[in-house]
Amino acid sequence: MADRDQLLAWREALLRARYAGTRIVECDGRKVEYRSDSEMASALADLERRLGTNARITQVRINSSKGV
Repeated sequence: MADRDQLLAWREALLRARYAGTRIVECDGRKVEYRSDSEMASALADLERRLGTNARITQVRINSSKGV
């Protein structure tokens, strides 16, 4: 699985290409051609989802009481 920096780079490249009106995205020596804007939007949504799930919980604090 790609790390966070790679996902961010792909997202930025995809956004630049989409805003420029092109369907070809090139990043890290890889080149991808999308068939439509909706396909690009789907790829962007997937990247956003992956970036959101990369955030890890590092600490959980539980506070309890007997109610007395």
